[in-house]
Amino acid sequence: MGGVHATARIGARGDGRGGTSLPVLESDGPLALRRTRGAASEARVMLVGAMSGPLGGDRFAVEADVGGGARLRVGSAAATIALPGQTKEGARYEVRLTVADRGELHWLPEPLISVKGSDLSVVTRVDLDSGARLVLREEQVLGRVGEEPGRLGSRLVVRIAGRVVLDQELTCGPGAPGGWDGPAVLAGHRAVGQLLLVRPEFAERPMEPRILAEHACVMPLAGPAALVTAVAPDGLRLRRVLDEALAEWDIR
Repeated sequence: MGGVHATARIGARGDGRGGTSLPVLESDGPLALRRTRGAASEARVMLVGAMSGPLGGDRFAVEADVGGGARLRVGSAAATIALPGQTKEGARYEVRLTVADRGELHWLPEPLISVKGSDLSVVTRVDLDSGARLVLREEQVLGRVGEEPGRLGSRLVVRIAGRVVLDQELTCGPGAPGGWDGPAVLAGHRAVGQLLLVRPEFAERPMEPRILAEHACVMPLAGPAALVTAVAPDGLRLRRVLDEALAEWDIR
């Protein structure tokens, strides 16, 4: 099997003084992790791509484990660009997130761009304790300007206290099931994104389902969570919709 195999790991723990320590910060190959200046109680980490990719045949993974009382914010320095490789084998990118009771994670990477000729499968698995808090943003852009996309498959699985509250999958581009670009899915748009919010208080006061913008809506999930889903003509307008949702709920 060709390609680069790499796994980066982050471990965040409460330091007992109201702050957050990072006992685990392991970079690997093209996945470089850098701690940046954070708030008093929050640690911040930036994911920096040390080389192009993922390319065909690559296997990348990023893991973040947040303990009780810890607060972690993870972003990325630039968009992730899925590129065609020298082999016909597809690439795979896995994200594994774990948050304990009283822990909080903001997972806010830059968009993923699917380039013509690429073939990438992205799987994000989230396991939360009942008192955990999460903000997770996913943004996918199909092709660069004036370019057809590659094949992009994405799956998001979320468990709260061991119970699955969300398991959804979308495949776009050449070879995807028919209808992905039709009115029931992307309706001709080239950017799709979602914002997952998990808050213990949603168990008592769940969000109401409603339309947020012309092509965006919020839906409560079967747990203390809500999902914002949006499509847009491009990544810039998609980000604007998701940022407005966060601002509305005063989540920073």
